[in-house]
Amino acid sequence: MRRVVMLVDNAVEGDSRVQKAARSAADAGWHVTLIGCAHVDAERRWRLGDAEVRVLPLAAARATPPATASAVLSSPRGGASASGGGAGSRDGSGLRGVSGLRARLVARGGLPLHAARLARRPVEHAEVRFWRARLRDGAWRRLEPGLWDYERVAGPVVDDLRPDLIHAHDFRMLGVAARAVDRARARAAGRDVKLVWDAHEWLPGARPRRDNARWLPAHLGYVREYVGHADAVVTVSDTLADLLVRDHDLPERPTVILNAPIAATTETSAPDLRKRCGLPPDTPLLVYSGAMAVQRGVDTVVEALPLLPGVHLALVVADPAAAYVRQVVARADRHGVGDRVHVLPYVPHRQLVAFLATADIGLIPLHHWPNHEIALITKFFEYAHARLPIVVSDVRTMAETVRATGQGEVFRARDAADLARAVRAVLADPARYRAAYEGEDSPLPGWTWEAQAERLDALYRRLLTPIR
Repeated sequence: MRRVVMLVDNAVEGDSRVQKAARSAADAGWHVTLIGCAHVDAERRWRLGDAEVRVLPLAAARATPPATASAVLSSPRGGASASGGGAGSRDGSGLRGVSGLRARLVARGGLPLHAARLARRPVEHAEVRFWRARLRDGAWRRLEPGLWDYERVAGPVVDDLRPDLIHAHDFRMLGVAARAVDRARARAAGRDVKLVWDAHEWLPGARPRRDNARWLPAHLGYVREYVGHADAVVTVSDTLADLLVRDHDLPERPTVILNAPIAATTETSAPDLRKRCGLPPDTPLLVYSGAMAVQRGVDTVVEALPLLPGVHLALVVADPAAAYVRQVVARADRHGVGDRVHVLPYVPHRQLVAFLATADIGLIPLHHWPNHEIALITKFFEYAHARLPIVVSDVRTMAETVRATGQGEVFRARDAADLARAVRAVLADPARYRAAYEGEDSPLPGWTWEAQAERLDALYRRLLTPIR
């Protein structure tokens, strides 16, 4: 049995794409170990079907002895690594003094905090220019040295597992996988470990995950340094596949693996969303399921509720007590619609489609943002399999799909009045929109994880089948 190691930069439990990929690959006969790296207290282990899951604590990276770290970080194709240094040096010698002076002035009250934040930007941009001029794509070693933490934690584990194929999810684990492949090939002449990179998002269009000028250029350089190591690339949409070909001059178009839900579930029952909200069958119910952030547009929905008398909203979120969720609820109270907003926690992803099915409309109120324009996101497919009409903002790919299939209505992003118009149109004739999911022209058979798993399995087999 050929061994597949999957790598991801999170705790696995909230990542349905990663879970589905690991479980379906194991079901297809691969020996799968899924390794997550996260801020957990101790290593966690469990099984997803026949796949083994191990979540490693990132805190262990800080305790790695220098000699061990040095050995782990060595790479035959490290590019600028020799001149770029390791994780221990975070500032250029010509820039360290400027940063230190700014910190001392703030500490002594000589520079107000707000002014310090403004002053930080020129220094950060100077750091980026300095290290990119010196190390080119290898500048991430100085600008974002925390990337080494994933290497220190996961690298030795991957080496011990001796995989035949490494599947790196998202961008942070690409370098970890590439260096593991290099080490495996160097240790055993003729051993050809394959690398699949799963690009979950378009990095140039991503919102930086930290508030500094270094984050995006560092990660862009990191991906450019290692993308050439991949034997194949997979991604989440046709639009993103085209962008990756353009950005990285890929020799082969990425295989598109949609973030589709599992059609056949082993769950015999699932909770009922409407009952959890305490609502009778005839009360109109909108649902938003997924991550909560300003750019996701839930504020627009709250502002539309006063224009929709009697309509209720369910928010299905990871943490109902999170600060931003509380802000949205407070906004609903200020608009006088707080009694019509219901906040509920996630259910297991294998139950989600059945859970959502008792709503009347699935909402995707995204703001315009590059990555929002190019994807058919997970909740889009979850709503579709729940047979929900979809009301989506005019972000390009999803708006075009909804217009083409007739499964919902499109409204202008951030326009509460237009969102209310779209909701009223669907509630006036819901059967018209649900009909898009029925009959020979239904898109649903192709929008299943089972169909995507077949593509992934075929890719693995092609990569690992010897050429005769």
